[in-house]
Amino acid sequence: MRRMDNPAALPILQGMTRDFDIIITGGGLNGPTLALALAQSGLRVCVIDALPRDTRADPGFDGRSYALALASVRMLRAIGIWPAVAGDAQPMNEIKVSDGRAGEGASPWWLHFDHAEIEEGPMGHMVEDRHLRRALLDAMEAMDGVTHLPGESVVAQTADAQGVTVTLASGRLLSGALLVGADGRQSSTAARAGITRTGWGYGQTAIVCAVAHALPHHGIAHQFFMPHGPLAILPLTGNRCSIVWSETDSRAAEVMALDDEAFLAALRPAFGSFLGDITLAGARFSYPLGLTLANSLVACRMALVGDAAHGVHPIAGQGLNAGLRDVAALADVLGAARRRGEDIGSAQVLARYQQWRRFDTATLALATDTFNRLFSNDIGPIRALRDLGLGAVNAMPALRRSFIREAAGLTGDMPALMRR
Repeated sequence: MRRMDNPAALPILQGMTRDFDIIITGGGLNGPTLALALAQSGLRVCVIDALPRDTRADPGFDGRSYALALASVRMLRAIGIWPAVAGDAQPMNEIKVSDGRAGEGASPWWLHFDHAEIEEGPMGHMVEDRHLRRALLDAMEAMDGVTHLPGESVVAQTADAQGVTVTLASGRLLSGALLVGADGRQSSTAARAGITRTGWGYGQTAIVCAVAHALPHHGIAHQFFMPHGPLAILPLTGNRCSIVWSETDSRAAEVMALDDEAFLAALRPAFGSFLGDITLAGARFSYPLGLTLANSLVACRMALVGDAAHGVHPIAGQGLNAGLRDVAALADVLGAARRRGEDIGSAQVLARYQQWRRFDTATLALATDTFNRLFSNDIGPIRALRDLGLGAVNAMPALRRSFIREAAGLTGDMPALMRR
C-alpha cells in the first residue's frame, strides 16, 4: 500500500489522467473494508480519511464494540481480516429476547435463539472497535493497490462522462472512475452530489459502554425491551459485556451526566443481577437515534455504502452488518464489470448496485422502525400481543430457525464474499 501522511506531497493532476480507479471518502470500517475487497479484484483504490492514522490505530479500549453477523465474519475472512481479530472475538452462541420493565424482571413470554439450531456455527461474533480498526489499517498497508490518505478530507467533487475529480482540503486534486461515499449519516459526499435524505428522529438516545461482571456470560446475548427503549447486553471476551441502552432523550441526558457509580446504579435495575456485580470497563458514549435513508444510493459516478446510504435503529444490531453487505454487493458488481471490460463508474453498472441493495435496505429500515415502535411503549393491549408473539415464535422451531438465519445474515441474495 502507498500511505501518504502528507497529502501536500501529491502532484497536481494534469489533464484527465486518472490517479485511481476508485476513490473512497471515509476511513472508518466500511471504507477500508471496501478498499481491500476491490484491491483483490485488481482495482486501484484510494481511501481518504479525515482522522489521523494514530487516532485510528489507538490500542486503548473505549467501550465500543460491534455485533458481526456470520455473513459479515465470512466476508472479513475472505478479505484476510478475520485471522487478525479472531483471537479477540467472542462468539454469540445464543440470543435471548424478552420484554418487561426495569426492576420488575422480564415477561414469562420470551424468545430464545440457539446457534445449535443451524449448521453453520455461531450466529455471529462480538469484536471490539480497536481490534477491527487496527486490523483494517494493517491490511491496507500490506495490500498493493490501496493508497491511504489519513488526516485529509474532500471539500469539493465534480463528475462527468470521463470520470470524477475530488479536491482535498490541502488543495490537491485526485481523479478516478468512481467515487464512493462511506462518510456516515451526514455524508458530505452524498450532499455534494445532490442526494437528499428521508428520515425522522425517535426521541431516543443510545447510551453505549462496556461493563465487567462477576459471573460468566457463556456467549449469550440479551435484548431486553422496556417502555422507553431496548437494552442490549452483548458478550465480549472474558467477563465483560457491551451495553447499548436506549432511553428517552431527556432521561439519557440525565444518566450521562451522572458520575460512574451513579450511572451504574441507574443501569442495574434494567441490567439485573444475573451476571453478578458490574463495573464500568471503558468510557461512555451517547448518540441520538433516528432513521435516515438516502433517496438514491447512486449518482453520476458516485455510490454510497454504510451509514451514508442508510442509518437505522440499533434495535437488531444490524447497522454495520447492513453496511458490510453494501460493501460486498458493490465489490461484486464492480469486480464483475471490470472483468467484462465495462466502465466501472457508468450509470449502467451503478444501477445494478442500486437495484441489488435498495429493497434490502428499505426492508431493514421498515423492520427496525416497526419493532422499535411496537416495543418502545407501555400500552397494555399492545404489550400483551407482542409478548404472546414472542412466545408463539419461540414455540415454532421452523419459524425460529428462519429468524436465526436472518440474524446471522444468511438469507436473501448474498454477495459472493459472504457465502461459505
